[in-house]
Amino acid sequence: MLSSEEAKELVLIGRNAVLSVFEGKELLVPDSLKEKYRKKRGVFTTLLRYPGRELRGCIGVPYPVYPLWYAVIYSSVSASFKDPRFPPLSLEELNKVVWELSVLTEPQEISKERLPEGICIGRDGLIVELGSSRGLLLPQVAPRYSWDPVEFLEHTCLKAGLERDCWKDPSAKVYIFESEIFEEVEPWGEVKKVEQKTCG
Repeated sequence: MLSSEEAKELVLIGRNAVLSVFEGKELLVPDSLKEKYRKKRGVFTTLLRYPGRELRGCIGVPYPVYPLWYAVIYSSVSASFKDPRFPPLSLEELNKVVWELSVLTEPQEISKERLPEGICIGRDGLIVELGSSRGLLLPQVAPRYSWDPVEFLEHTCLKAGLERDCWKDPSAKVYIFESEIFEEVEPWGEVKKVEQKTCG
Protein backbone atom coordinates (compact mmCIF):
# COMPACT_ATOMS: atom_id res chain seq x y z
CA MET A 1 0.00 0.00 0.00
CA LEU A 2 1.26 3.45 -0.94
CA SER A 3 0.44 6.74 0.75
CA SER A 4 -0.56 9.82 -1.23
CA GLU A 5 2.81 11.35 -0.32
CA GLU A 6 4.67 8.33 -1.70
CA ALA A 7 2.52 8.39 -4.83
CA LYS A 8 3.41 12.05 -5.32
CA GLU A 9 7.12 11.15 -5.10
CA LEU A 10 6.57 8.56 -7.80
CA VAL A 11 4.56 10.91 -10.01
CA LEU A 12 7.36 13.48 -9.74
CA ILE A 13 9.88 10.82 -10.76
CA GLY A 14 7.74 10.17 -13.84
CA ARG A 15 7.21 13.83 -14.64
CA ASN A 16 10.88 14.65 -14.24
CA ALA A 17 11.80 11.71 -16.47
CA VAL A 18 9.64 13.21 -19.23
CA LEU A 19 11.05 16.68 -18.59
CA SER A 20 14.58 15.31 -18.83
CA VAL A 21 13.77 13.94 -22.30
CA PHE A 22 12.79 17.44 -23.44
CA GLU A 23 15.95 18.88 -21.87
CA GLY A 24 18.18 16.18 -23.35
CA LYS A 25 19.47 15.27 -19.92
CA GLU A 26 19.78 12.02 -18.02
CA LEU A 27 17.41 11.74 -15.07
CA LEU A 28 19.31 11.15 -11.85
CA VAL A 29 17.15 9.32 -9.31
CA PRO A 30 18.53 9.51 -5.76
CA ASP A 31 19.71 6.20 -4.33
CA SER A 32 17.37 6.75 -1.39
CA LEU A 33 14.34 6.66 -3.72
CA LYS A 34 15.70 3.67 -5.64
CA GLU A 35 15.98 1.82 -2.34
CA LYS A 36 12.55 2.99 -1.11
CA TYR A 37 10.81 1.85 -4.30
CA ARG A 38 12.97 -1.17 -5.12
CA LYS A 39 10.13 -3.72 -4.99
CA LYS A 40 9.14 -4.96 -8.43
CA ARG A 41 5.60 -3.92 -9.39
CA GLY A 42 3.46 -3.65 -12.48
CA VAL A 43 2.67 -0.02 -13.25
CA PHE A 44 0.63 1.95 -15.77
CA THR A 45 0.89 5.68 -16.34
CA THR A 46 -2.14 7.42 -17.81
CA LEU A 47 -1.94 11.01 -19.05
CA LEU A 48 -5.20 12.97 -18.99
CA ARG A 49 -5.77 16.41 -20.44
CA TYR A 50 -6.51 19.04 -17.80
CA PRO A 51 -9.15 20.02 -16.83
CA GLY A 52 -11.36 17.92 -19.14
CA ARG A 53 -9.54 14.65 -18.31
CA GLU A 54 -9.61 13.30 -21.86
CA LEU A 55 -7.13 10.50 -22.48
CA ARG A 56 -3.76 11.70 -23.81
CA GLY A 57 -1.70 8.54 -23.43
CA CYS A 58 -1.51 5.31 -21.47
CA ILE A 59 1.23 2.67 -21.44
CA GLY A 60 2.56 0.44 -18.71
CA VAL A 61 4.16 -2.75 -17.53
CA PRO A 62 1.51 -5.29 -16.47
CA TYR A 63 3.85 -7.69 -14.68
CA PRO A 64 6.31 -7.03 -11.82
CA VAL A 65 9.51 -7.18 -13.86
CA TYR A 66 11.04 -3.79 -12.91
CA PRO A 67 11.61 -2.01 -9.61
CA LEU A 68 8.74 0.37 -8.94
CA TRP A 69 10.82 3.51 -9.46
CA TYR A 70 12.02 2.32 -12.87
CA ALA A 71 8.59 1.04 -13.92
CA VAL A 72 7.22 4.55 -13.27
CA ILE A 73 9.95 6.09 -15.45
CA TYR A 74 9.42 3.57 -18.23
CA SER A 75 5.63 3.92 -18.26
CA SER A 76 5.68 7.72 -17.96
CA VAL A 77 8.10 8.19 -20.85
CA SER A 78 6.29 5.58 -22.95
CA ALA A 79 2.85 7.11 -22.31
CA SER A 80 4.21 10.53 -23.23
CA PHE A 81 6.03 9.64 -26.43
CA LYS A 82 5.22 6.10 -27.59
CA ASP A 83 1.45 5.59 -27.38
CA PRO A 84 0.61 4.90 -31.05
CA ARG A 85 -2.86 6.42 -30.63
CA PHE A 86 -1.45 9.90 -30.05
CA PRO A 87 1.33 12.17 -31.32
CA PRO A 88 4.27 12.57 -28.94
CA LEU A 89 3.65 14.92 -26.03
CA SER A 90 4.95 18.45 -26.52
CA LEU A 91 6.78 20.46 -23.88
CA GLU A 92 3.87 22.90 -23.76
CA GLU A 93 1.46 20.04 -23.06
CA LEU A 94 3.49 18.83 -20.09
CA ASN A 95 1.86 21.53 -17.98
CA LYS A 96 -1.60 20.76 -19.39
CA VAL A 97 -1.91 17.09 -18.45
CA VAL A 98 -2.32 15.29 -15.16
CA TRP A 99 -0.68 12.00 -14.22
CA GLU A 100 -2.74 8.99 -13.18
CA LEU A 101 -0.60 6.22 -11.70
CA SER A 102 -1.91 2.65 -11.38
CA VAL A 103 0.21 0.26 -9.32
CA LEU A 104 -0.91 -3.29 -10.09
CA THR A 105 -1.21 -6.55 -8.22
CA GLU A 106 0.21 -9.53 -10.09
CA PRO A 107 -2.38 -10.78 -12.64
CA GLN A 108 -4.06 -14.08 -11.75
CA GLU A 109 -5.77 -16.37 -14.24
CA ILE A 110 -9.52 -16.73 -13.71
CA SER A 111 -11.26 -19.94 -14.77
CA LYS A 112 -13.83 -19.85 -17.55
CA GLU A 113 -16.40 -21.27 -15.14
CA ARG A 114 -16.22 -18.02 -13.13
CA LEU A 115 -16.82 -15.80 -16.17
CA PRO A 116 -18.38 -13.35 -16.49
CA GLU A 117 -19.85 -13.29 -12.97
CA GLY A 118 -16.44 -13.48 -11.29
CA ILE A 119 -15.43 -10.03 -12.56
CA CYS A 120 -15.96 -7.13 -10.15
CA ILE A 121 -16.51 -3.93 -12.12
CA GLY A 122 -14.58 -1.08 -10.55
CA ARG A 123 -12.14 -3.35 -8.74
CA ASP A 124 -10.77 -5.73 -11.37
CA GLY A 125 -8.68 -5.04 -14.45
CA LEU A 126 -8.58 -7.58 -17.26
CA ILE A 127 -6.04 -9.22 -19.52
CA VAL A 128 -7.18 -11.50 -22.36
CA GLU A 129 -4.61 -13.61 -24.18
CA LEU A 130 -5.20 -15.73 -27.28
CA GLY A 131 -2.28 -16.98 -29.33
CA SER A 132 0.23 -14.16 -29.64
CA SER A 133 -2.39 -11.44 -29.05
CA ARG A 134 -2.98 -9.79 -25.70
CA GLY A 135 -5.27 -6.99 -24.57
CA LEU A 136 -5.30 -5.21 -21.20
CA LEU A 137 -7.74 -2.76 -19.70
CA LEU A 138 -7.29 -1.13 -16.29
CA PRO A 139 -9.94 -1.36 -13.53
CA GLN A 140 -10.98 2.28 -13.95
CA VAL A 141 -11.93 1.83 -17.63
CA ALA A 142 -15.14 -0.19 -17.21
CA PRO A 143 -16.85 2.25 -14.78
CA ARG A 144 -15.84 5.16 -17.01
CA TYR A 145 -17.96 3.70 -19.82
CA SER A 146 -20.61 1.99 -17.64
CA TRP A 147 -19.70 -1.45 -18.96
CA ASP A 148 -21.00 -4.65 -17.44
CA PRO A 149 -18.67 -7.69 -17.09
CA VAL A 150 -19.50 -9.06 -20.55
CA GLU A 151 -18.89 -5.68 -22.21
CA PHE A 152 -15.63 -5.37 -20.27
CA LEU A 153 -14.49 -8.76 -21.57
CA GLU A 154 -15.54 -7.85 -25.11
CA HIS A 155 -13.65 -4.56 -25.11
CA THR A 156 -10.54 -6.27 -23.72
CA CYS A 157 -10.74 -8.69 -26.66
CA LEU A 158 -11.08 -5.77 -29.06
CA LYS A 159 -8.08 -4.09 -27.40
CA ALA A 160 -6.10 -7.21 -28.32
CA GLY A 161 -7.20 -6.85 -31.94
CA LEU A 162 -9.41 -9.93 -31.67
CA GLU A 163 -13.12 -10.66 -32.11
CA ARG A 164 -15.20 -9.32 -29.23
CA ASP A 165 -16.22 -12.80 -28.05
CA CYS A 166 -12.66 -14.16 -28.12
CA TRP A 167 -12.76 -14.71 -24.35
CA LYS A 168 -15.09 -17.68 -24.96
CA ASP A 169 -12.47 -19.47 -27.04
CA PRO A 170 -11.23 -22.60 -25.21
CA SER A 171 -7.64 -21.53 -25.91
CA ALA A 172 -8.11 -18.01 -24.52
CA LYS A 173 -6.77 -17.10 -21.09
CA VAL A 174 -8.34 -14.40 -18.94
CA TYR A 175 -6.49 -12.77 -16.06
CA ILE A 176 -7.74 -10.34 -13.44
CA PHE A 177 -5.75 -7.89 -11.35
CA GLU A 178 -6.37 -4.99 -9.02
CA SER A 179 -4.57 -1.69 -8.72
CA GLU A 180 -3.96 1.21 -6.42
CA ILE A 181 -4.81 4.31 -8.42
CA PHE A 182 -3.47 7.79 -7.70
CA GLU A 183 -4.11 10.97 -9.67
CA GLU A 184 -2.89 14.54 -9.67
CA VAL A 185 -5.53 17.10 -8.73
CA GLU A 186 -3.89 19.51 -11.19
CA PRO A 187 -0.66 19.50 -13.23
CA TRP A 188 2.35 19.28 -10.87
CA GLY A 189 -0.12 19.48 -7.97
CA GLU A 190 -1.20 17.32 -5.06
CA VAL A 191 -1.83 13.62 -5.58
CA LYS A 192 -4.87 11.81 -4.20
CA LYS A 193 -5.86 8.17 -4.06
CA VAL A 194 -8.84 7.12 -6.16
CA GLU A 195 -11.23 5.01 -4.13
CA GLN A 196 -11.87 1.56 -5.58
CA LYS A 197 -15.00 -0.53 -5.45
CA THR A 198 -15.00 -3.59 -3.20
CA CYS A 199 -16.99 -6.70 -4.04
CA GLY A 200 -18.17 -9.38 -1.68
